[in-house]
Amino acid sequence: MTTHAPRTAQAVTLPTTLDEAVAALAALPAAVPVAGGTDLMAAVNSGQLRPAALVGLGRISEIRGWQYQDGHALLGAGLTHARMGRPDFAALIPALAAAARAAGPPHIRNAGTLGGNIASAAPTGDALPVLAALEATLVIAGPGGARREIPVSHLLAGVEMLRGGELIGYVRVPLLHAPQVFLKATGRTGPGRALASVALVLDPARRGVRCAVGAIAPMPLRPLEAEQWIAGLIDWDNDRALVPEALHAFGEYVAAACIPDPAPEPDGTVAPLPPAVLHLRRTVAALARRALGRALS
Repeated sequence: MTTHAPRTAQAVTLPTTLDEAVAALAALPAAVPVAGGTDLMAAVNSGQLRPAALVGLGRISEIRGWQYQDGHALLGAGLTHARMGRPDFAALIPALAAAARAAGPPHIRNAGTLGGNIASAAPTGDALPVLAALEATLVIAGPGGARREIPVSHLLAGVEMLRGGELIGYVRVPLLHAPQVFLKATGRTGPGRALASVALVLDPARRGVRCAVGAIAPMPLRPLEAEQWIAGLIDWDNDRALVPEALHAFGEYVAAACIPDPAPEPDGTVAPLPPAVLHLRRTVAALARRALGRALS
């Protein structure tokens, strides 16, 4: 597993179906599921994790594609970032494809999977704000062929957790057939770890705007009041027109909701935000403003 750790005997199971994988996890409670291994191997090499057993998910073909189902796309948890970045997938869910293309260098995109991005729940996971904005749900596979469905946001917030022997099998995403955008700011040129990211989707059927901000908190943040406010200003019957001033105000509204001012002191004074936090707020405002502008253009 790593040159930095002593070699130990490990059980490795390679199931070919989702139910076989669940059964293997139930039989080996200490086992760790692994697909692309991009996060797992980093934890192993840093000494943070020493798995006693592994259940490899790479041979489960049923979770490596997608299908249409009742106005939704049912995405297999084994879809790689590289596969989601291709043009045919981008035509289906543009924001998720954009996030997949920004997920890192080629070797990470070729190995990393959608389910792994969700299960690891790293705050900088590029797919997470997109799934939050799309209000996606997870299809969880459990022992005995059981299936249950929970919102992605519930898992990321810790409201609902995976139980023993359960795996993320699929991600159900509504097909909105409307503009959607993913943007992120990094500390270096090219694909890299996000300092802040914004996913924005339009929902013309409900005359709504959904926005999620990633990387600045342990989970994606939804500025619901900003969404409702801007949706009320858009002329949905006239090419979704919006006055230019509203774009700037929306960005500021989103940023202030996600990075609020400090609470007042007992004497009523409010301390200014530290320069680094103020810069992050300005970054979020710019990303939100640009994302909405692109979605409406």
